[in-house]
Amino acid sequence: MQVYDTTLRDGAQREAISYSVVDKLAVARLLDEFGVGFIEGGWPGAMPKDTEFFRRARTELDLKHAVFVAFGATRKAGVRVQDDQQVRALLDAETPAVTLVAKSDLRHVERALRTTPEENLAMVHDTVAYLVSEGRRVFLDLEHFFDGYAFDPDYTAKVAATALAAGAEKAVMCDTNGGMLPSLITRTIGEVKGRLAVVLGVTEDEAVTRLGIHCQNDTSCAVANTVAAVEAGVPHFQCTANGYGERPGNADLFAVVANLQLKLGMPVLPDGCIEQMVRVSHAIAEIANIAPDTHQAYVGSSAFAHKAGLHASAIKVDPVLYNHIDPVVVGNDMRILVTEMAGRASIELKARELGVDLAGHPEALSRVTTRVKELEARGWSFEAADASFELLARAELRAEQQDGALPKPFTLESYRVLVEHREDGAVVSEATVKVRVKGERIIATAEGNGPVNALDEALRVALTKHYPELSRFELADYKVRILEGSHGTGAVTRVLVETRSTGEDWTTVGVHENVVEASWTALVDALSYGLSRQVRV
Repeated sequence: MQVYDTTLRDGAQREAISYSVVDKLAVARLLDEFGVGFIEGGWPGAMPKDTEFFRRARTELDLKHAVFVAFGATRKAGVRVQDDQQVRALLDAETPAVTLVAKSDLRHVERALRTTPEENLAMVHDTVAYLVSEGRRVFLDLEHFFDGYAFDPDYTAKVAATALAAGAEKAVMCDTNGGMLPSLITRTIGEVKGRLAVVLGVTEDEAVTRLGIHCQNDTSCAVANTVAAVEAGVPHFQCTANGYGERPGNADLFAVVANLQLKLGMPVLPDGCIEQMVRVSHAIAEIANIAPDTHQAYVGSSAFAHKAGLHASAIKVDPVLYNHIDPVVVGNDMRILVTEMAGRASIELKARELGVDLAGHPEALSRVTTRVKELEARGWSFEAADASFELLARAELRAEQQDGALPKPFTLESYRVLVEHREDGAVVSEATVKVRVKGERIIATAEGNGPVNALDEALRVALTKHYPELSRFELADYKVRILEGSHGTGAVTRVLVETRSTGEDWTTVGVHENVVEASWTALVDALSYGLSRQVRV
């Protein structure tokens, strides 16, 4: 089985992606760690950045699993292959393998390439044969293969046969427009292998092993189409990390590999590589400067997240009952979401996940469940605020154990926020907080670029004397949402605050008609949670 990755070429055509040479080197290392067989690095000669990448890759990359591939086109019409500068650039890249793109749809040959069908076949034959004679492994991407085959099956099959006869290792069938469905893929492969068997003088089983598949995702079927092709006997498949690519993208490398290896039992990757899936997926997303897709199959943070109480009840008995695989196999983990849909089982499992054992405390479990449902009905959202949920659960557990209220780092006497719009157009917020900390009454004032920032700064001024650990806490993100069913300036708002400290982050929630009060609630939870993790309050 040949796993061929084109993240650095086809995947880079996604809108908003622009890899630097350093980025491309980093992505190539990650793909090699994941165990792919081929890494297509780009188009040397056509793009200066790719030419530079291949030059640096020769000395800066030590690949353990993958073969480097340069991508380019067949010779131009009417030009000798030895004289074609882009073909020369492919050799200058000094990669062990080369992938060529060629027209396989007669309409594209005549209208886009503006040459004859015979010259197109000669361009394919000459370029493949020349590169093979220069010691390169050659793959041929048959652009618009499936659309071309539907229009003129004889000519499209002839282009594939010409490439294979000239020495190409694989003729790759490309669903360039992404319009195919799995049944159409399977049917076409069944016909094509018969035509190739006759032309090449081999059996149909041997003919299909000379084919490859490359699918775009315009029908959301790229992964399914790729799997269908492999099930039909095609041993070479091309994908991109996270499905990156032009328009809706390409077949997602991680979903295809996981489906083939975990569902169909095919030995796709070297031992120990599939466990790197989540790490590699997220690392490549960060390099691409694209937030990881939380709902992406196998690797998304929500891929094994369960919300419904019915699911949680079954998972409590056996996690396999509602997980299609063990998440650990691909480097992921299971999460239980706490929402208004949560039952006792969901609450118990989520609390256990956070280190709070409610299993032996049924009354506390019932109170937490009731409290969560009440708050969720009023607009709170604990599925995105684990820290606030943990504080709630610990408070109820402590109450049942008759240990008194959960210790708090401070108590509020009052706070006040002023917003000043100055004559020069500057807007400054000032906050004053009055709190009691370990028996001491403290009044602190601070300015900020907004009321929430000012409150956060004032609270830190008040608490830092007793809790110097606060200097390590950073307000990493702040989100405000107007809740459904509420309108205008009097609407109920939900605030989520993400806080970060020394490699750990946590999220807290607050809800109120007043956005400043909602923010205060989330801020207090954020600091209380962080301090409870680091000091005894």
